[in-house]
Amino acid sequence: MVNVRMIEEKDNGVCFFKLENEEIKVITTNLGCHVLSVFTKDRDGNFGDVVLGFENVEDCHHDGSYMGAIVGRVANRIANAQFELNGKTYQLAANNGGNSLHGGTEGFDQKIFQYELMEEGIRFIYFSPDMEEGYPGSLYLKVVYRLCGNTLKMEYEAVSDQDTLINITNHSYFNLSAGKDQKIYHHELKIKADKIACGDGNCLANGTFLKVEGTPFDFKEFHEIGERINDDHEQLKLAGGYDHSFILKDEEDQLILYDKETGRKLTMTTTLPCIQVYTANFLAGGCNGKGGKPYENRDGVALEAQFLPNSIHIEDEPKVILRKGEQYKAVTSYRFEVE
Repeated sequence: MVNVRMIEEKDNGVCFFKLENEEIKVITTNLGCHVLSVFTKDRDGNFGDVVLGFENVEDCHHDGSYMGAIVGRVANRIANAQFELNGKTYQLAANNGGNSLHGGTEGFDQKIFQYELMEEGIRFIYFSPDMEEGYPGSLYLKVVYRLCGNTLKMEYEAVSDQDTLINITNHSYFNLSAGKDQKIYHHELKIKADKIACGDGNCLANGTFLKVEGTPFDFKEFHEIGERINDDHEQLKLAGGYDHSFILKDEEDQLILYDKETGRKLTMTTTLPCIQVYTANFLAGGCNGKGGKPYENRDGVALEAQFLPNSIHIEDEPKVILRKGEQYKAVTSYRFEVE
């Protein structure tokens, strides 16, 4: 049984909600659909918060970490902050060097969503008007957070009245040690992927791909995240660590994150073709985190299920295009277990 309730409402329309069952407790908000906390059990049965978050969620308006948020219309980077669709060029906000990042200056992460409480979770709803942040078409988006036993499931649906682009992801940073002031170097990671999308010096996917075999990006078997993060490899140097999309080759349990100290194991399954693994290489210097303490680099790892970054520029048939009247659907689930 899932208990879903509002726990706070502010004058500015920002609301906070708690979803819980015997296995998981989630705190979320209608401001950018931020996942503020996820409490799961360790091997001793003790609950701990396994995601990073702001001390004050409204700090998201002037912090560039996107911590726990839904990002869009288009997650990740779009080259030169522009794209062509149906013969017309659309200009976007260049908010990451010369590129557009995570939906622009005021993406979905900063919007107040309407909401509906459900039996097993909560449905967030946002209407994005035509040309918001430079994207064509009025877009109707639904985001559902649902608890199913030991699994947090995120379901995305959208429809537009014009051809547009869409690439929704959740940008939660995980640390399965649950606030023990440990970085994620000793977290073990396993990914069902034979190749990654390479990036340039601005972490923009540039249309080239790297086979992971024999490289620090080979996580087909478990490796600690910190084991090879400082290796002498061009892609690691360009990104300051891992900040790459792994091209998935299976339909379920595509990524596993494990912390041997607490026994917590997180398994991701997504209908999307990629997971961006970002080891928080530039997290330092942001707003205060939980307990008023600023986060440092490598305090968490973001696992962002999505379409191929910069798809509109590098795919022959870009999956990121949503045609008028067609429905975008995606599901990503996070299963929490103990070993």
